[in-house]
Amino acid sequence: MTRATEFSPLKNDRFLRALLRQPVDRTPVWMMRQAGRYLPEYRASRAQAGDFMSLCKNTELACEVTLQPLRRYPLDAAILFSDILTIPDAMGLGLYFETGEGPKFHKPVRTEQAIDALEVVDTARDLSYVTDAVTMIRRELNGAVPLIGFSGSPWTLATYMVEGGSSRDFARAKNMLYTQPELMHQLLAKLAASVTNYLNAQIEAGAQAVQIFDTWGGALSHVAYRDFSLRYMNDIVAGLNRHADGREVPVILFTKGGGQWLPAMAASGASALGVDWTVDLASARALVGEQVALQGNMDPSLLRADDATIVAEVRRILDSYGSGSGHVFNLGHGITPDIDPARVATFINEVVDYSPRFHLS
Repeated sequence: MTRATEFSPLKNDRFLRALLRQPVDRTPVWMMRQAGRYLPEYRASRAQAGDFMSLCKNTELACEVTLQPLRRYPLDAAILFSDILTIPDAMGLGLYFETGEGPKFHKPVRTEQAIDALEVVDTARDLSYVTDAVTMIRRELNGAVPLIGFSGSPWTLATYMVEGGSSRDFARAKNMLYTQPELMHQLLAKLAASVTNYLNAQIEAGAQAVQIFDTWGGALSHVAYRDFSLRYMNDIVAGLNRHADGREVPVILFTKGGGQWLPAMAASGASALGVDWTVDLASARALVGEQVALQGNMDPSLLRADDATIVAEVRRILDSYGSGSGHVFNLGHGITPDIDPARVATFINEVVDYSPRFHLS
C-alpha cells in the first residue's frame, strides 16, 4: 500500500507552498519547540511518561504532545515531537538528562578507537520508535496541516558527542577539529550518513517536510563552517528523497547564528533557510533572491513582552519581508519554557490577521 492511500489528503498546504515559493493566501506560521514545556498539557504528558526520553519513545504520547499546540493555535504545520540527540543515543553513547544541566552522554567519543567503533544508524533497526510516531501523527492529523520531520546537523550532533553534553565554548570538539581534522571528518561522515538515512525514513513514514537543525554551526569560523558543517549538510540534502505522496518534500536548513553564510547555504539545494533574529529579513531576502524561501525570525524573548509590543514586532517582520510568497513566519529559535501561552496566541493570531495584505493577487 502506498503512502498516498494510507493518509488523508492535505487540507492546508500553505506551509509547503510557501517553502516552494508558490502563491499563498497568507504567511504560514509555526514555532520551533511549539510542543513543549510552556504548555501545561505538555507537562502533564511528560509527567505521565516519567521522563523526557520515555516521552520521546512512547508513540502515543509523542503523538499527543505533537498535536497539543494545534488544538490551541491556528498553526500551519505540526513538527514531530522528538529530540536531536536520538542518533547519538542510537549509536550507543548512553544519553541521559540531569535536571538543570541538559543532555549528557555516558560514553563521549574522543578517540580514534571510539569513532571507529561507531556504526551508521539504521533507522529501521535503531530508531523505529521515531518513524512509528511519524506515521501515527500523520494519520491523527487527518490532513489538517503538514507534518515536519527533523534532525540535528552532523556538526551539532558531533559537539554533544565529543563534549559529552552541552558546552559553552566547544573546547574539546574544536580541539579535535583543529588538531585532528581527519578524525572529525570521519565522525561527521558517519553522522551525515546516519542523518540521511534517518530523514529519508521519516519521509517514508509520512513527514511532508524536513528541517536540519544546525544549532551550533554559528560557533565556527568562516572557513570551518563551510568545511565541517555546511559540507555535510550539503551531502545530506543531496541524499534525501525529495518526493512523496505525489508532491515535493521541502528541506529547511537552519544554522543559528549563520546569517553571514546565507548565500552559501542557498546553494545547498535546500528549499528554505531558517534565520534567527540577528538577521534583517529584508537583507536576507535580497541576498538569496529567488533561490530559496526564508523562515523566521522573531526573537523568542519578545513573547515575554506585552501584547502591543508583540503585535508591533510581528508587523515589523512581515513588513520587512514584504509582498509575495517565500516566507514562513517562525521564531528565530525555540520557544522557552517560561512563556505564557496567551502571548503565543497574540503572536500567532497577529500573523494570521496581518499577513494576508502581503499576498493579494
